[in-house]
Amino acid sequence: QVQLVESGGGSVQAGGSLRLSCAASGDTFNNYRMAWFRQAAGKERERVAFIDSDGITKYADSVKGRFTISRDNTKNIRYLQMNSLKPEDTAMYYCAARFVFDQDYKYWGQGTQVTVSS
Repeated sequence: QVQLVESGGGSVQAGGSLRLSCAASGDTFNNYRMAWFRQAAGKERERVAFIDSDGITKYADSVKGRFTISRDNTKNIRYLQMNSLKPEDTAMYYCAARFVFDQDYKYWGQGTQVTVSS
């Protein structure tokens, strides 16, 4: 079955950088949209970015210009490079995947915590 495993979270000071990784297994993911979501304490879950199998990407306005989503198809890993981090980026970050024709994200990782201090 499909499994997503995130890594790379941690604590960093404002202005710093982190790179999150999402290792995917159980499918070729040729026709999937892979996304990063985040949820801060007391707030709704927010989609941060996604990347389609054809390489198209999209970002939330709150991270545009600071975060970059990418993929290594040979290793089936998706990355989220986060630069110029702000305290408001503090959240649990989740990797998610859905088949391109589905509406909902069916597969989720366990999450990795990102904490940005001022």
